Order: sequence, then structure tokens, then C-alpha cells
Amino acid sequence: MEQLTDHLIVISFDCLSSLDFPTLTELPNFKAFLRKGAYCKAVETIYPSVTYPCHATIVTGNFPNRHGVINNTHLQPGSASPDWYWHRHHIKGTTLYDEAKRAGFTTAALLWPVTAKANIDYNMPEIFANRPWHHQVAVSLWNGSTSFQLEMNRRFGHIRNGLFQPELDDFVLESTVETIRKKKPNLMLIHFTDLDSNRHYHGFSSEEAYAALKRHDQRLGRILSALKDAGIYDNSTIIALGDHSALDESKAIKPNVLLKEKGLISVNDTGRVIDWKAYCKSCDGSAYIYVKDPHDHETLKAAEGVLRGLLEDEKNGIEHIITGKEARKKGADGNCAFMIEALKGFYIKEGLEGSYLDEINPEDVQSGKYTYASHGYSPNKPDYHTILMASGKGIREGAIIPAMHLVDEGPTFARLLGIHLGETDGDIIQDLLKL
Repeated sequence: MEQLTDHLIVISFDCLSSLDFPTLTELPNFKAFLRKGAYCKAVETIYPSVTYPCHATIVTGNFPNRHGVINNTHLQPGSASPDWYWHRHHIKGTTLYDEAKRAGFTTAALLWPVTAKANIDYNMPEIFANRPWHHQVAVSLWNGSTSFQLEMNRRFGHIRNGLFQPELDDFVLESTVETIRKKKPNLMLIHFTDLDSNRHYHGFSSEEAYAALKRHDQRLGRILSALKDAGIYDNSTIIALGDHSALDESKAIKPNVLLKEKGLISVNDTGRVIDWKAYCKSCDGSAYIYVKDPHDHETLKAAEGVLRGLLEDEKNGIEHIITGKEARKKGADGNCAFMIEALKGFYIKEGLEGSYLDEINPEDVQSGKYTYASHGYSPNKPDYHTILMASGKGIREGAIIPAMHLVDEGPTFARLLGIHLGETDGDIIQDLLKL
């Protein structure tokens, strides 16, 4: 297969929404980028529309029920901090970086989700120290490219402030620029979360979110300059994309409170889960309802009764309920018993204490208990699309793609590199490419 580009740089601006497009057209670096490039401002995301499944979809071209990353975090009932789908082995089948490596290309990834222990030449995976006895630097070094990460931390570690933004993205940016200049990778995957963090904790249209967009504009400009400094700009393709949008919320709902009252979740005197028959696993804007024993028809009936009862009043915040079979058809985890979707203004938490419904107040947000905006909602929610922008070698300048799906991105990126992801759920967007 003909190779259309020598260097493919994929920049994920987490939580970039189609509603941001007018703003991007007024920011200097995005404006110049779009003037010479192509775009789609109606990219349909996946279900559930959370970060780790989205990024696994981008590099595989498949829906979550096929690539296996069906949520950000694992089903660990009662855990205050469940483990995430950090590791490459969670992805079933091949990926863009696997095939690039197989073709002899140099690969790099900086905080790209689900890349821990991946076979990537220069790998700084997104993974957190999730236990009191873990240290962040040690966890990152163990799961990525040790010498590469040591060098980036030696040079730029002073910029970082733990996992706080915007310092974390500033650290990623400097590491990206240095990697482009020194390593000139053929495939580079970069994940920025500044916008996502600020939308969570300040709201979708907050001043803080707008400030993050402006910082992203500067980051894009720095990356483009680095490609020019490295002498590879003319032979590069730059993709700037989002993974999902977000919606503001003012109420948090906790179905597990009701499942516990129904006797389907058992806790000890300290409130710790000691057993469960049915459990609500949050995806923020939606949630999976799992039944431990799928043949336990009594529990299935009881759990469904709880959910159907919630549908009777909009004040309970549930928009609809679907079965596991219906969830599978939408690309989500078909192993769930049910999947529930929150109404706009609500999101779903796994809490077991207190009341079913909580009004979100500033103290809750400041403490990290709740947020002001979230994602995970159905891609069918109004104004919930994300964006793809592309420029450089192999891109048809001026092309406007009216609509596409997140699953189309992987096969399209593979086509640019002259590699193949096999049979995928998505298709190559031929109109984007200069073939």
C-alpha cells in the first residue's frame, strides 16, 4: 500500500467539542492550521464517550465491545479508586502503533491512554500511582520507556506539578517538542488534558475552559514550529482531534444507594462492599448495571424494577434504559445487564452513602467529590460531536467532511502511513486524503 506521509503526528485535545469550532477559527495557530488543512466538525463519538475507550477506538478503528476497553476504570465494586485500563494488553487486536512498529517505523507516545507496557520506542504512558505505596515516577518508568522518560524528567520535570493542569500539559508539550527535534518519529501520539480538566471542575463554557483552549492554540503552534526546526514539516501530517464533548451538570445520582436498599449490595459497618448481586458501574453520563450471576433471574428482575421505577419521574435524572444486548449493538459492553443514560443536567456516580440524588455545590467540586461538567453520555445527545482537523502531506487541502465517526480515524491514519489495521468497524475517509 502506498505511503502518503513520512511522519504522522496525532494530537488529542481531550474534550474538544464541535461547539469549540468557532473559537478555534479565531485563535491564531488553529486558524492558520485550518486555512491550509481539512476538517470535520461533526465527528460522532462512541458509547460510552469516556476517554480511555475513545482513545482505544482511535488507534484500532473499533468500538469498545470489540477492542475490549469498555470504560475508563475496571469493575471493582466499592473501591474508592478503581484501577484504570492503563495497559496495552487490555486492547484486543492490533493498534496503529503496533502496525507502525511492524512496518519498521519509529514510534512515540506521550500520555496516550492504554499504552502502558506497549511496544513503542519512546513511550511515556498515562498511568497513575493508584496505591498509597506507589510513587508516580516509578510507576511511569516501569510501564514505559525508562531511559526516555528519565531524560524527559531530567530536562522538564521541574515544570510538572503532580497531575495538576496546566503544568502537566506544559510538561508533555516540552517533551513532545524535544522528541520531535531529536527523534523525528514516524508516528507520534500526544494526549493533552488541560481542557478536559477545566471543563470538569469549572464548567463547559467557563473562562477557565476558554483559557485552556488558548493554551492549546499555543501548544499547537509550538509543535508545528518543532516540526519545522527538525526539518520534517514538509513531510509530515498533523492531526488535531477531540475524543468526546461534555455537558454541564448540576445533580449527581447514585443508583447504588437504591440497589443497596434493595439488598443487592451488602456492606460492612464501615460502609465497605463485602458482597454484591447487582452493581452500577459509572461512565459519568451513563452507567452499566452489572449482575454478578447472569442466570440469577430474581436479581435481574429486582434490578430492572429499581431502574424502571426511576424512569417514572424525570426528577430522578434517567433518560432511558437499554438491555445488554442493545448496549452491544451500540458498541458498548454487552456483558452488562442494563445500561442507563442520564438526562442532561445529571450524571451518575457509584456512591453508596447518603441519598440517591445530590445537588452539586461548590464545596463538593472543590473537594473533588463531584464535577460541574462531564462526558460519557450517548453520542445521540444534541450538540455532542467532536472535531477532527488535518493538515500536511497526504491531506486534501480545503476538504470539509460533513460527518464521520470516531471509528473511522484509525483506518484513515493507517492509510496515511501505508499500513493496515485489518477488518475494522470504521472506514477510511477517502475524501480527506490526497491519493
